Amino acid sequence: MIRAIGLMSGTALDGVDAACIETDGETIRAAGPAITIPYPAPLRRRLRDMLDRAAGLSSDDADLRAVERDMTRQHVEAVRALRCDADLVGFHGQTILHRPEEGRTWQIGDAALLSEETGLPVVYDFRSADMAAGGEGAPLVPLFHAALTREIPRPIAILNIGGVANVSLIGEDGALVACDTGPGNALLDDWALRHTGVPYDRDGMLARAGQVDHAALARLMGDPFFVREAPKSLDRLAFHRGLEALSGLSAADGAATLAAFTVWAVASLPLPFQPRQWLVCGGGRHNPILMEGLRDRLAAPVTPVEVVGWNGDALEAQCFGFLAVRSIRGLPLSGPGTTGARSPVTGGRLAARGVPDAAMRMLARWRAA
Repeated sequence: MIRAIGLMSGTALDGVDAACIETDGETIRAAGPAITIPYPAPLRRRLRDMLDRAAGLSSDDADLRAVERDMTRQHVEAVRALRCDADLVGFHGQTILHRPEEGRTWQIGDAALLSEETGLPVVYDFRSADMAAGGEGAPLVPLFHAALTREIPRPIAILNIGGVANVSLIGEDGALVACDTGPGNALLDDWALRHTGVPYDRDGMLARAGQVDHAALARLMGDPFFVREAPKSLDRLAFHRGLEALSGLSAADGAATLAAFTVWAVASLPLPFQPRQWLVCGGGRHNPILMEGLRDRLAAPVTPVEVVGWNGDALEAQCFGFLAVRSIRGLPLSGPGTTGARSPVTGGRLAARGVPDAAMRMLARWRAA
């Protein structure tokens, strides 16, 4: 077994999740401590600016390089604060562009700097190999979800509501089908920030005060994404062009409509089989309006992942620790049912600047195992 730290900074742009996990990349022996280091507000604003400008940026843009350095140092801080005696780090980086239809995905982060500052080998760039094999590059969590649910009755659905929402459907025989479902928190967060100055709808209070505009919701649900078959994935800004559908709505009615959009996108997904239950992770499970809406619309029980003993705020970070170990061992990170890749494909690259020789020898033994 290998003790790995997973690092995830998601499309909600709220900070760095760090989690310790002990695994061989196939089974999970233990989940260790986990923490979140919020991005300072100025860094969050700079990251959002990079996200808005990403399509026109080059990798040597001075502002981009400065933001990349500063967000990497936040990850260094997270590794140090976690106090996990780890052998390896899985570093997702910060996604600023994801356009699978163009074969493009872009996660910023300086893996060499992270390795040098922590003294640990760092696996990064998890998505490029999948795209090169014809995949969407996302979602990458399904194999981790499958490992977590080995002792849980199947079929089961694991729904992650981050900036974008995605689902892993795991059949009785372990078959995996996965995709992004549509918006998660991103649109609602941006709407709340614009209208209240708070970067999310705290406890769903804004949405609860409003009424769903069903005509606007129908226009949002008319996006071509919803007629595509899975596997499929999204950029965080994919639906922002549709926000004109909310023109003229009050802050509360717009929030209610966007919350309904997230729920309806999940509920309208064609399912290859009916799950026994839906387990929900990510920040969206803290929003009672989203959870109530899902319980109303889905045919099976909907509960936060904590009911089965998982930490819903740490799962994605744990996942990238798990995937880092799979990468080192040459195991697949994705496949036809999860991303649409032509065949199961491994991925990830290794940074090991200044890593002690003993750690590198151990790494070689894992690779040979």
